[in-house]
Amino acid sequence: MSDASGPTRRRASISTRKGDAGVTRLGGGDQISKADARVEAYGAIDELNTIIGLARSRCCDVELCREIRSIQRDLFAVGSAVSTRPEAKKPIPEISKAMVLRLDKLVERFEAEPNVLRDWSIPGECEEAAPFDVARAICRRAERANVRYVTNGGIVQPTVLEYLNRLSDVLWLCARVIEARHGIDARLRDEAHPGTPWSRAW
Repeated sequence: MSDASGPTRRRASISTRKGDAGVTRLGGGDQISKADARVEAYGAIDELNTIIGLARSRCCDVELCREIRSIQRDLFAVGSAVSTRPEAKKPIPEISKAMVLRLDKLVERFEAEPNVLRDWSIPGECEEAAPFDVARAICRRAERANVRYVTNGGIVQPTVLEYLNRLSDVLWLCARVIEARHGIDARLRDEAHPGTPWSRAW
């Protein structure tokens, strides 16, 4: 069917059906099984980014939201770096030491926050903070998926693992900062539940 402007063109669709047989394409175009450890590794980073986005959408702190949105942009680069084979023609994003150091600075800044918790916390004491605790746990899962991939012979930039490890600390502290700013006590240990607080190497 056509009109005066010419034949109607079908718009491109996100549903290509090319993955119906359980395969996908890496950065650079190589085809691979969706069950491959590399897909699990970068897929876990994608999942992490989505839950961080949910946490940000529930957060009313403008400063934290700005930092978290920047981290989400970084995670697109981290996922792309993991999804691209070293021999691919597509350039691999560099996960730089500066990106890791930026997270280190956030850890230092959040730990210096007045009244920030220095013990294990009970997740769920604050509705605004709770999604960051979920994000922290998913970050650890993404880290494990990438460590497993590397342990089994996969190649990623060492800074990918450093970034994910540091990011879990940042996410945990985001929840604690929110609680502190709301005056909420989420300590695991108190007078009725004594015990040894976590060390700084937790």
